[in-house]
Amino acid sequence: MGEAPSLFILLAVFTFLLIHIIRLFPFTNSSKSSSSPPTYGPKSYPIIGSALSFYANIHRLPEYMTGLLRQSPTLTIIIHRPFGSKMLVTANPANVEHILKTKFHSYPKGPDSYAMFHDLLGDGIFNADGETWKMQRKIASREFSTRSLRKFVDTVVNSEISGRLLPLLSSAAAGKTTLDLQDVLQRFAFDNICKIAFGSDPGCLDPSVTSSGFTSAFNLAARVTSVRFRYLSPVVWKLKRAFGLGDEGELGTAVRQVDEYARNLIRKKKQQGISSTEDLDLLSRFMSTDDVGEDFLKDIVVSFILAGMDTTSAALTWFFWLLSSHRGVEEKILKEISDIREEALGLDETKEMVYLHAAICETMRLYPPVPVDSKYAAEDDVFPDGTAVSKGSRVIFDPYAMGRMEKLWGKDCEEFRPERWLKNDDEMAGRMKLVADDPYKYPVFQAGPRLCLGKEMAFLQMKSIANAVLRHFKVVPVPDFQPEFYASLTSKMRGGFPVKIEERKTGV
Repeated sequence: MGEAPSLFILLAVFTFLLIHIIRLFPFTNSSKSSSSPPTYGPKSYPIIGSALSFYANIHRLPEYMTGLLRQSPTLTIIIHRPFGSKMLVTANPANVEHILKTKFHSYPKGPDSYAMFHDLLGDGIFNADGETWKMQRKIASREFSTRSLRKFVDTVVNSEISGRLLPLLSSAAAGKTTLDLQDVLQRFAFDNICKIAFGSDPGCLDPSVTSSGFTSAFNLAARVTSVRFRYLSPVVWKLKRAFGLGDEGELGTAVRQVDEYARNLIRKKKQQGISSTEDLDLLSRFMSTDDVGEDFLKDIVVSFILAGMDTTSAALTWFFWLLSSHRGVEEKILKEISDIREEALGLDETKEMVYLHAAICETMRLYPPVPVDSKYAAEDDVFPDGTAVSKGSRVIFDPYAMGRMEKLWGKDCEEFRPERWLKNDDEMAGRMKLVADDPYKYPVFQAGPRLCLGKEMAFLQMKSIANAVLRHFKVVPVPDFQPEFYASLTSKMRGGFPVKIEERKTGV
């Protein structure tokens, strides 16, 4: 993602003021002492730290971080931030378990992350710590029960597929038109999360709707918010926000549009009244809680829209791209689909589709919906690999890089191979079963106390969509299309995923 000219002006001035000071000091490439193991990372200079290397690669941060982590024997690196603070980045599963489980309370989201995401997410569950997070987690967990999952699949996903998604794809196939599949999947997911979580149908995937003002504003807000993560010092984005420079000048308008949508949804729900029965959607459960104001409800709505709209659509976008270049994998999925007669899948049918499940897992290994996650060191600590952690450091675990580590996945780590998730089922000759994933080697759904509540729901939705689309259509990228990965709050294709839709000549 290109940076605004204002950023380069700020950096140029900053560099000019410091250039002569830097020349007076030696530089270092690692921090070493007799009592701790060597650390790895980009070259660091006095005052500005690793800023020169970091900003030289700001347009390719996922690949840059992956390369640095591969060079480290511990799969951990230290990036020195300006004026002495540090950012620790790890792809080491032992460290990830330490952060997410063993020392969970020592690694909250922290003040830096809270500030970066507050304009969009406020005090919602994905930006909260402590008692605020615990309260939201407790209420939300009730909605992600088996009963709700069955309701989600049987009455929401399948009706959206048959009523909107398939007709839209059929029309595109008949008209030989080009679709942005990334946008279609995002709008599908937006409709679904609004239906199941808020009892509202925005109808974004209706064939008569060509665009969504809300999703456009939400995408802009998410993109600008994620750019803040790219700055080694929060001073940069805070200055840009204060003066309304570049993308930061657009963020306020986009956030106001997102907030207004969420508030209107809440007001409509209040007008409908809250039932006392058990059959409550997520928003109703929060509204029935004592002393919850509209601002807090708005933050909850926006957080769950982010979770429900962006993550599954991101995974499916990359899934269909990978299938288009691995037709052998697609044929195996089609064979599995043909063994299941039902077009509308329920819980039992989705459990039978182990190869499809493996292919989706493999997609998210290479393109995790949330490519990186940031924490805050609340106290001095030492990682299991021996890396010293200073209080106040930003601590990052990197699922995108982890999926590309030969030490974790073998020499074929960059290959799309669903079979790595399968093994022979000793109880059923000739059948395969899924290999249990290590959540700390594969932290796509987080792990520990913050393990994603919607994990099973996400798989149900993704498998239902994949089954329906592949059963009836072939997805063909436009000629010469090559996706460009970029990390917003979720994994995106820059510019979308333009495809042609072809009807399958014979039913699966």
